[in-house]
Amino acid sequence: MFAVTILGNNSAIPTPERHPTAQVLTYNDQLMLIDCGEGTQTQLAKYKVRRGKIRYIFISHLHGDHYFGLIGLINSMSLLGRIEPLTVFGPPGLWDILELQLRHAATTLRFELQFQPLTPESAGVLFQDKDMEVSCFPTRHRIPCYGFAFSVQRRKRRIIPEQTRAYEIPSAFFSHLADGEDYVRKDGTVVKNDWVTLPPNRARRYVYCADSIYDEELVPWLQDADLMYHETTYLDDLRQRAADRYHSTTVQAATLAGMAGARRLLIGHFSSKYTDLQPFLDECIPVFPNTELALEGATYII
Repeated sequence: MFAVTILGNNSAIPTPERHPTAQVLTYNDQLMLIDCGEGTQTQLAKYKVRRGKIRYIFISHLHGDHYFGLIGLINSMSLLGRIEPLTVFGPPGLWDILELQLRHAATTLRFELQFQPLTPESAGVLFQDKDMEVSCFPTRHRIPCYGFAFSVQRRKRRIIPEQTRAYEIPSAFFSHLADGEDYVRKDGTVVKNDWVTLPPNRARRYVYCADSIYDEELVPWLQDADLMYHETTYLDDLRQRAADRYHSTTVQAATLAGMAGARRLLIGHFSSKYTDLQPFLDECIPVFPNTELALEGATYII
């Protein structure tokens, strides 16, 4: 499964109904936390997300509504006996903050806390394994801020059953076909791989565009997302306030989704001045019909 669960969808100030930004990305049995606003570990417990399964944490920037919950979560992981390493990606200053908090609390973690700084020079691929590739890119905010792109691709080629039967290829060789190998028959005849297989499925892509003013230069990073998350702090009548505070509006996010060729748009980071979120959807849908609200506790399949 490749999916994202929303733990917090609010900006800046928490409300009784909404929490600051935090999301959990799930791929099979692997969990990644994207931002960690205040109250994130409570939300993890509420929605029965196993915090011990989190391997990577990505912090977009150092405004408190995106990382104030981090030290509490890290401390709880240690108290609960975690021993597996945890890797945190974030702006360089984040490591100074974590070290200060741990040192003044005389806290020694039971696990290795690894830190990877994000800088403009690190834009591009952060890491990849056999199925997942994670990239980061700078957004335009008041302080250094980064978005993240998660791409999953099954690299195995797809078997065409009728073709393998036609060429009398034994099923025991199918795993080799999936790896791209040709089949050599006993008489020496070579059956080319592309005669009996299809290319791997297109990579599925989730793009998390963190806090940012409306910026069309982001489009190449957002390109071709199956699910694109973009902040919509304000409704469009407050476009000037959004620009002054380096945030975006509903119509602006929907416009970027269309320009980027996204398949679905997920909107969040709502200002606490709003209690009713339906108007956010009402403003986006005429511009980009396949828009959804990022609702706390909801899981969106990618």
